[in-house]
Amino acid sequence: MELITSLFDFILHVDKYLEAFVQTYGVWVYALLFAIIFVETGVVVMPFLPGDSLLFVVGAMCGAGLMSYPLAVGLLLAAAVLGDQCNYSIGRYFGPKVFQWEQSRFFNKGAFDKAHTFYETYGGFTIIAARFMPFLRTFVPFVGGVAQMSRTKFTLFNVIGACLWVVGICTAGYFLGSFPWVKANLDKIIWAMILVPGLLVVVGALRSRKAVA
Repeated sequence: MELITSLFDFILHVDKYLEAFVQTYGVWVYALLFAIIFVETGVVVMPFLPGDSLLFVVGAMCGAGLMSYPLAVGLLLAAAVLGDQCNYSIGRYFGPKVFQWEQSRFFNKGAFDKAHTFYETYGGFTIIAARFMPFLRTFVPFVGGVAQMSRTKFTLFNVIGACLWVVGICTAGYFLGSFPWVKANLDKIIWAMILVPGLLVVVGALRSRKAVA
């Protein structure tokens, strides 16, 4: 319970934690940031790490001169791309083994074929859009691997999505983070970056269910 409380506090006050880490450990903050983004995007059981808010705060700290913008963005971009590749590879490798293909009662060949077709046709947009959706950005690459989306196509959209996500949010933080209003309401901004995309996912899922019904 204490661990969950600490994690929740870190997510909501990531700016204070990062600033303290920079003051204490200096350049090691870049290794910490790389690890957080890689784990959030690359390990399917860790979808709750603060990706969006973390990127915004990193951009703001770069704008304040506490960190190097090119170094931070470069490392975070590499972490995001490699994380999705790792997640995709896990899904591609373990998916068939878990289902045991046609011999398993848990495997629906028709559903698999539909998933594969969907990812080959629309998966590019899904991979890019999921970058901006908490939780979804952790699961979408894994499902793409399970659905056997071609690695070349996945890699292309993985890189595009990572560039838009990392560069876009870090740059927003870089230019907006110094505004007094943003500083005073950073906790509310973090809440919005967590809740708004989540609500959009829920609304989309409910609409899809009604359309099917």
